[in-house]
Amino acid sequence: MLPIPIDADGRFAGYASVFDRLDESGDRVLPGAFAKSLARRGAGRLRMLFQHDPKEPIGVWERVAEDGFGLWAEGRLIPGVGRADGLRRLIESRAVDGLSIGFRTVRASREAGGRRRRLSEIDLWEISVVTFPMLAEARIAPRPDAGAKRSLRAAIDMLRT
Repeated sequence: MLPIPIDADGRFAGYASVFDRLDESGDRVLPGAFAKSLARRGAGRLRMLFQHDPKEPIGVWERVAEDGFGLWAEGRLIPGVGRADGLRRLIESRAVDGLSIGFRTVRASREAGGRRRRLSEIDLWEISVVTFPMLAEARIAPRPDAGAKRSLRAAIDMLRT
């Protein structure tokens, strides 16, 4: 059985972005793209929203960092916030598990053909819990160890081919 993705205090974690993966809008985030923004803002100044709605803050991000796989985020839903209380139950039951980033593009280049972008610097504003993430791999999940990350990447690559 899979571990419950949220604890009794409303803490959860997952990858808000995965490097070198094409999202539904044609963007590909490169490693290091968040570095300057995270150094400037840190986790405390990033907002946790529901469905990117600025009228729906639901919690706080306690740790956000790049690793070799993507943008890892750890946060906590705020008890007593109606949307957050309901969302806690939805995450616990795995009915909602998507993560998505809200950002401004600072530096990007176009891939061959001109439609797809390679994002090399991003000004990150917020990370939302969403029903349908633009990047399929951006999900709430237990943090995998290095071996599990390689296995996950291999499985994702296999499914894509």
